[in-house]
Amino acid sequence: MPPDPDKRKLREQKRAVKKRGNKHRRQGLKKTLTDDPDGAAHAAEELGRHRSADYNGLDRDSTRRKKDGEAEA
Repeated sequence: MPPDPDKRKLREQKRAVKKRGNKHRRQGLKKTLTDDPDGAAHAAEELGRHRSADYNGLDRDSTRRKKDGEAEA
């Protein structure tokens, strides 16, 4: 059975979103550090549209399901 091409595309999209989100987060931290060095440690992260939460759980097919006897880690 060949791999599902749609699953591969979704994984690539998630990887791209996560990469962009990390870049966005690092740039925001650098900007916060230069603007307000004292409050930079307490700044909240704002990823906005660069979140990959929508892609979580997309590969819940039969190859990744836990068996009844296996415990979750």
